Amino acid sequence: MKYLFTLLALFSVLLPATARERLAFNDDWKFARFGLMPDGTEQAEPKGLEKAGFDDSDWRTLDVPHDWGIEGPFRPELPNRTGKLPWAGIGWYRKSFQSLESDAGRNIYLDIDGAMSGAQVWLNGEYIGEWPYGYSSFRMDLTGKIRIGKKNTVAVRLDNKPESSRWYPGGGIYRNVWLVKTEPTHVAHWGVYVTTPIVNDDHAMVKVVTALEGEQPDTAVSYEIMEAGSSKILATGKGKTAFIRLDQPKRWDLDSPNLYQVRTTVSNAGKTVDTYLSTFGVRTIEYTADEGFFLNGKLTKMNGVCQHHDLGPLGTAVNVRAMERQIEILKSFGVNAIRTSHNPPAPEFLDLCDRMGILVQVESFDCWGRKKADNDYARHFWDWWERDTVNMVRRDRNHPSVVMWSTGNEILEMNYAEEAWISQMQTDVIHREDPTRPVSFGGSRPVAAFNGFQHTVDVYGFNYKPHLYAEFREKNPDIPLYGSETASTISSRGEYFFPVLNDKFKGQGGYFQVSSYDLYAPNWAYPADVEFEAQAKYPWVFGEFVWTGFDYIGEPTPYNKDKTNLLNFTDPEERARMEKELDKLGGDIPARSSYFGIVDLCGFPKDRYYMYQSQWRPDLPMVHILPHWNWPERIGKITPVHVYTSGDEVELFLNGTSLGRKIRGEFESRLRWDDVIYEPGELVAVAYRNGKPWAETSMQTTGAAAGLGLSVDRNVIKNDGKDLAFITVDVIDSQGRVVPRSHNLVKYSVKGPGRIIATGNGDPTDLTDFQSLERKVFNGKALVIVQSLDGKKGRVTVTAESEGLKPSEITFISK
Repeated sequence: MKYLFTLLALFSVLLPATARERLAFNDDWKFARFGLMPDGTEQAEPKGLEKAGFDDSDWRTLDVPHDWGIEGPFRPELPNRTGKLPWAGIGWYRKSFQSLESDAGRNIYLDIDGAMSGAQVWLNGEYIGEWPYGYSSFRMDLTGKIRIGKKNTVAVRLDNKPESSRWYPGGGIYRNVWLVKTEPTHVAHWGVYVTTPIVNDDHAMVKVVTALEGEQPDTAVSYEIMEAGSSKILATGKGKTAFIRLDQPKRWDLDSPNLYQVRTTVSNAGKTVDTYLSTFGVRTIEYTADEGFFLNGKLTKMNGVCQHHDLGPLGTAVNVRAMERQIEILKSFGVNAIRTSHNPPAPEFLDLCDRMGILVQVESFDCWGRKKADNDYARHFWDWWERDTVNMVRRDRNHPSVVMWSTGNEILEMNYAEEAWISQMQTDVIHREDPTRPVSFGGSRPVAAFNGFQHTVDVYGFNYKPHLYAEFREKNPDIPLYGSETASTISSRGEYFFPVLNDKFKGQGGYFQVSSYDLYAPNWAYPADVEFEAQAKYPWVFGEFVWTGFDYIGEPTPYNKDKTNLLNFTDPEERARMEKELDKLGGDIPARSSYFGIVDLCGFPKDRYYMYQSQWRPDLPMVHILPHWNWPERIGKITPVHVYTSGDEVELFLNGTSLGRKIRGEFESRLRWDDVIYEPGELVAVAYRNGKPWAETSMQTTGAAAGLGLSVDRNVIKNDGKDLAFITVDVIDSQGRVVPRSHNLVKYSVKGPGRIIATGNGDPTDLTDFQSLERKVFNGKALVIVQSLDGKKGRVTVTAESEGLKPSEITFISK
């Protein structure tokens, strides 16, 4: 290694320094844990771990992004509201790197996109700084502290305190890290701000404002605008503030997410000292109380979901393909908007939303000064809120996908009118940093809609209050309104319990699952049908963000002991009732992930997927039947059948006999045949629209499990050591039909240039480690995630085997 460092130093003398370098700093970190350990023991934290000379040779070598919590093991005694995973504890990361001789006289920065949490940074044993909030991106200035031409060591200490989160937060340097080198005169961190104050078909006026560091009397700034991915210059401009005319602009829209880039060039006395590339889009947004949200002048309903930041079986460690797959699945049932609940997302997530045409509300905090958990952000709020807010806005304000900011979720201060100034001060800072987008929050306390808090934001978000939409409009006629968090319907994929009751609390069955008839919800929430009706009745409500798009790790309501659920109740009697219900649960509760998702933790659709698809993609011919039709114990018993469709009427057949044709009534989002007597065979639903056949589907009684079927999301992946293949595993009968009530144990193996990095099945009670190569399917399905090997090309073959079933394999290419 010393020989390599010498070669690098020698080689650097031969190469001229470029104006700006942004180098990936993810590889070959040393890692160790202390304090609370994964097995439940405690290990003392030695002193001197930050020193350059500390011997870390016996520490684990890994690449970041890295989530230490997802590695498990699941421990039944850990809180299930944060996933029963050992994310709490102290983690140290150390990385040695060689400085080049050409680094002399340059500014050098360490940019960390996110570290969970309580980050402290040292260079060569010298303390550099801290950043407590695990969701913030931040910069550490190493200028003047680097040992030029020598080996340097960065050390990062993280301290994930117990009771610091209400959901699974992950642990570690879980986002990307960069080493940035610039000349003394350069564009400041996130220092180029691009807006489009004038947009029409003929031209757009692009305003570019640049903040500099190390500016000299002869410093000049110039700009070149290009389409993203093109080198053809379309327009140019000069000055730290420039207005640049862009002719015949291609607008960023949901269906055509066109992107541009502006290349900022900084020079001193005519010599280029910095270049900086910024991506932006040309688009307009407008919110009105009377009509709603307009994108490029077109009235647009936000069909939104809330998303936590974990990637299911992969945990919180950022992976671009995993995030892209999530967005693809969300778009497939009509999602056009995402709320980043309840924190700023990874920057790559917004890059994907820009490219894929998704509207985003970026949210800052889950709490302010009043805490929800003992060690949550409240202990940092007053010292750090402005720095965290500024970083969020400056990092993300060029993204055309970002159309709203949110200062918080279900904030306890909202109960007190005299604390509205806390909301106003945050809104003022965001307006200062970005006056082009509205500020909002997620308001769960009805009083906040009428006590003055509503006037501290530009658009008002109601959490679970469709019954208050009309009253809000009457008393606040000039404030645009939307559902910032809606429904919270709960279900387990493929689980159905009988009798089917309309009481939203009666969807619970054995084994800690929830029925998938989509009628069930916690006390503060309601079935999705309720919100669909409210959105239809009050079209000036400009959309909703459903809780949630995907299931996520933690918060397994209703099977949790999460006392923070009590924060959702302002009525003392309701709060006391809920507290008793939570106390009744007691004992060993295996649930470790949520039931809220429209799709499960692996991305497999629940029945609700098709309900939302029927509403949010009305021009897609579709019809869906539930439940499955494998009920040998229910022969002769009433087994209700529900149908979701984008048509306006449906005829249902059982074994060729019509069970009647039903018309969807006004505000009706499902059709019900509640008196069907079960007999094995085939259900067929034929949907009509305007009297003509529209879509058809069937649900058949399958045979016994006979084999395994595998399918892969893509046939070719990149061999960059990061790309992923997602393989669906189905238990099938002799005719290839998925057997819905199967739970077979399956073993997985891989050959070729790939490795299995995670498995899952969507069962919120499964405590098998996500890295296990053996896992039961859940109601007929499981997921295997394979990662490419860096630089390795070839055929990757995954094999699935289960006792008594015909094995299966599938092959894809890594290149």
